[in-house]
Amino acid sequence: MTNYKETISLAHEGAMNALAAAVRHAESIGVPQCVFVVDASGETIASIRMDGAKYLSMHTARSKARTAASINGPTGAMPVEFGVAAGIASQGGVTHLPGGLPIRFGGKLAGAIGVGSGTSEQDFEVARTALKAIGADPG
Repeated sequence: MTNYKETISLAHEGAMNALAAAVRHAESIGVPQCVFVVDASGETIASIRMDGAKYLSMHTARSKARTAASINGPTGAMPVEFGVAAGIASQGGVTHLPGGLPIRFGGKLAGAIGVGSGTSEQDFEVARTALKAIGADPG
């Protein structure tokens, strides 16, 4: 048994490229978004609130990214009751809302992206576009 684990991390350049791709796609579909890119521990690397995006979506987009990093999976699948309880227990740091995806390279978690201010489908569409733009595993 080894006493260590190899990890990878998302470079700031990758975070900025993901953010730029997300913004371009949000503009192309006419839906201003809030976008957060976090590292594997859930700490913010890059974020933006596009002109016209909902203010409170900054909070939900960050929670979506942090949750996706924490569970190493997409957000929106946990039962509502659990999601509400987790949100309260984490003081809003965890959410059951859809729109968060892990950022993985070769199956290894490097970070996550959270998108908010559109419909669930639009949020996921913008997030998937960002993953594709940086060569991450599909979400």
